[in-house]
Amino acid sequence: MSLLTVLYIADICGKAGRQVVAHMVKPLREKYAVDYVIANVENAAAGFGVTPEMSRKIFGYGVDMQTSGNHIWDRFEIIKYFDQKPKLLRPANYPFRAPGAGSYVDVVEGQKIGVLNLMGRTYMKDIDCPFQAASRELLTLKRETDTIFVDFHAEATSEKQAICYYLDGKVSAVIGSHTHVQTADEQISKLGTAYITDAGMTGAHDSIIGMQKEPSLERFLTGMPKRFTTASDDVKISGVVVTIDTSNGQAQDIRRYRHDFSIDDFSPDRPIEEE
Repeated sequence: MSLLTVLYIADICGKAGRQVVAHMVKPLREKYAVDYVIANVENAAAGFGVTPEMSRKIFGYGVDMQTSGNHIWDRFEIIKYFDQKPKLLRPANYPFRAPGAGSYVDVVEGQKIGVLNLMGRTYMKDIDCPFQAASRELLTLKRETDTIFVDFHAEATSEKQAICYYLDGKVSAVIGSHTHVQTADEQISKLGTAYITDAGMTGAHDSIIGMQKEPSLERFLTGMPKRFTTASDDVKISGVVVTIDTSNGQAQDIRRYRHDFSIDDFSPDRPIEEE
C-alpha cells in the first residue's frame, strides 16, 4: 500500500483568509504529515475572485494546486493568468471556449494525482452539466492515475450528494465547497470514495459567510443591493485531510479540521497581507 495524504483548504475568503494560509500551511503540513495541498481560492480577493498576484503568493505559501468556482471571473486580469498557471483550475463544466482548464494531473514524490474542479447548477449559473463533464474528464484522467480528487463547488446539498453517488468508486474524493459552512458528514463509501458536503471556509467566522454582518442583514431586511466587505474577526482555517491508497485510488481516511488563528500568531518572517 502506497499512501498519499492530501490537505484541502476550504474557500479562502479575503485578506483574513490569505493571512491564515500564509502562516498555517507549513504547520498543517507537519501536523498531518501532508504530501499535497489543494486550496480553493475563488474568494481570495476581497471575497470575489482572485488576482494573479494573490494566486502566485498562495502558491508560494506551500499550496500545490488551486481550485475555484462561480467567482473565478470576477477579476478580469485572471483570464490571461490561466495560460501561465495550469495549476489554477476553473470548473471543468464551463463551455470549452472558456480560458483555462478544469483538471490537471500532478506528480508528487513519484506518484500521480489528478485534480478535477466542477461546479453545480442548482441555484448557480446555467453552465454545462457537471455529471457529463465529470465523465468526460475522467476519460482523460484515468489514463494516467486512479488517484483523483474532486472539488465540487455547489450550492445544493442534494446535488453534492448526487454527484458523489455518480462518481462513487471512480474517484478518490468528492469534496464540497461554496457554502462556507463546514458540515459534519465526512465519510468513506464502501467503494473507497471520501466525501463531505462542504469543507467550510478559511477566513473570518464572526461574519455572514465571510462578509461583514451589517450589509448582509440590511440586504435581507430591505431587499436592496448592498456593498459587501470581508470581515476580519474570529479567523479560522478549515478543510479536510484525505489519505488515499495510490495503488487503487481508494480513500483510507477523511478528517475535517478547523483551527483558530489570531493576529498574535503571525510569524515575523511572514508579511501581513494587504487587500
